[in-house]
Amino acid sequence: MTEHTVKAYGEELDSLAADIARMGGIAESMVADSVASIIKRDAALARSVVERDPRVDTIQRDVERKILRVFALRQPMARDLRETLSALKLANDIERIGDLAKNIAKRTLVLHEDEPIALARGVERMGRIAAINLQQVLDAYSAREVRRAVNVWFQDEELDEHYNSVFRELLTYMMEDPRTIGPCAHLLFIAKNIERIGDHCTNMAEIIHFLITGEEMATERPKAEDALSVRIAPPEPKEG
Repeated sequence: MTEHTVKAYGEELDSLAADIARMGGIAESMVADSVASIIKRDAALARSVVERDPRVDTIQRDVERKILRVFALRQPMARDLRETLSALKLANDIERIGDLAKNIAKRTLVLHEDEPIALARGVERMGRIAAINLQQVLDAYSAREVRRAVNVWFQDEELDEHYNSVFRELLTYMMEDPRTIGPCAHLLFIAKNIERIGDHCTNMAEIIHFLITGEEMATERPKAEDALSVRIAPPEPKEG
């Protein structure tokens, strides 16, 4: 490739990375605000989350168009192929996170029609953990830091434990007072959506690990005593 072609190719890949960062930033704010609206009982904040979702969808479509162009004109190989495919996969995960945050906000609006429930605090704690995981995995992508991505992969277990605890508490609450079944059911769906956001963050961590190292992560988390032995290969030099 000529110097001009190499420069243009690099700019296209940089543009994709910038789109992912911008898309991730919107999704990150959506998650944080949807969770905050639960405790604040802020209907305007919840509605603003719903209104932001089309922006995430628009960027995802732009990413897909750019990737099709890259494949048609550049025929990427090796590291550049991983960059392109990773951008496509990350965009899909971020779009789903945006949808989940929108769903949380919509249920929060319905939840506000009932009296506050003390157990909403447990759901809020789950949301804060998911928001932190999303922030960290986006930072890992921007900085190309594989260790940070691996940390997010391990932290998902904490979110799962919180979900199981909240699930049991809400079921007990409903059994003790049938009048709370409606709002508790909405909190259960919200908690499940937050848990799924955590799963998407885990997917993103795996994608980033593959992007940087060229290797798949283990299909199961090792035991705590083996966690530090996870193999992290050094990043390859960029081609071209």
